[in-house]
Amino acid sequence: MIDLEKLRTLYRFGKEITLNDAQELLKSAKSVSLGKRSTLFEQGSKDSAIYYLRKGLVRMYHIKDNGEEITFSLIPEHNVVANFDFIATENPSKFYYETLEDSSFFSIDYQILDSIVSKNQKLESNRKFFLRKIIFEVKERLENFVLMNPEERYIKFMKDFPDLSNRVPDKYIANILGVTPVSLSRIRKRIVSKK
Repeated sequence: MIDLEKLRTLYRFGKEITLNDAQELLKSAKSVSLGKRSTLFEQGSKDSAIYYLRKGLVRMYHIKDNGEEITFSLIPEHNVVANFDFIATENPSKFYYETLEDSSFFSIDYQILDSIVSKNQKLESNRKFFLRKIIFEVKERLENFVLMNPEERYIKFMKDFPDLSNRVPDKYIANILGVTPVSLSRIRKRIVSKK
């Protein structure tokens, strides 16, 4: 039986994919459901699975030698979750990836995806677009830390991810913004007092 949700997702990523490649992708992609606080990748992982997050929320974090957890990113639905450290450089992951809510994914191994994409020019252009998007997001985050003060970073974060503050603890948002939870509370109070 054809999985219509897989077809819709596939269409979003490659509108001009060949029928053979579509069948191979559909056959290779698995539906995965994970409960809250499930681990997708561990720090040190060499897993090359690629996940498309259909529903839910994933936290990307690092545990320092002293045991402190630092949240690096929050990944909401309709985004790709992957162990980019290993895929790009074959180095083990520096991060844990954990679901913060009950989550559902489509999953495919990177080697299978790479084999299909390399034979299809349209999908190859999608891969290049996706890589440029990742580079842009990394560059934008770096610029935010260099060019914006913490209050400006918070305002931008809330504009980009308006519903995340209701879905995660403040300490995760504070980590992403590079401030303490106490500083985040002060920033919010300043913004409210300005209004």
